[in-house]
Amino acid sequence: MDTFSNQDRGQNPNTTVLFAQDVNKIVHDADGELAILQKVNLSIQSGQTVALVGASGSGKSTLLALLAGLDSASSGEIRLFDQLLTGMDENARAALRRNRVGFVFQTFQLLPHLSALENVALPLEIGRLLNSAQVREKATFMLNRVGLGNRLTHTPRTLSGGEQQRVALARAFVTQPELVFADEPTGSLDAATGARIMDLMFSLNQEQHATLILVTHDPHLAARCARRFRTEAGHVTEVAD
Repeated sequence: MDTFSNQDRGQNPNTTVLFAQDVNKIVHDADGELAILQKVNLSIQSGQTVALVGASGSGKSTLLALLAGLDSASSGEIRLFDQLLTGMDENARAALRRNRVGFVFQTFQLLPHLSALENVALPLEIGRLLNSAQVREKATFMLNRVGLGNRLTHTPRTLSGGEQQRVALARAFVTQPELVFADEPTGSLDAATGARIMDLMFSLNQEQHATLILVTHDPHLAARCARRFRTEAGHVTEVAD
């Protein structure tokens, strides 16, 4: 199957994919207000690889959820593909992400009753840009690309953790997204398997010229990204090389 990159689709490498200005996230509990994130400002351009680092509970996963439109900021402005997320309802945010954003999660988030092929085909079916034969062909191609061509009909419970994450990678990249969010993608894997998964993820990302935003506590993994942002005490600062 022929593939094409985001550069082939005319994506300008200088385009701002994500922009955040004075973003705050405040939650309320029995003790009052708790500021999870305060005055976050960042700008991420097309094709960049970005690591969000920090201690557990520092807010990095919350930041990813805000940038992806999976959660709403308490105040401030977030633009995804130059579209203002503030005021968008859940359906509008999902429509904005469709065919343009891929996700990789620590817990894989595969649908247990679907086969590997069906899990990878799902975002293509939701996108409604291809017919059923094209969907199957593209999903099969991606599973072969991640080394699971012999596991097409296997459900998640019959796959190892590393195999499940490879299915998740195939699902994230099958639409050839402009932007991929990965939240601790190796957190459930042993070190050797995690290293192989990350090599594969960076290879897929490079092939497709996508923007990658990665949450990790692993400094070696973060060092593979061109830019790094640290969350600490609710504040986000870019780490200088």
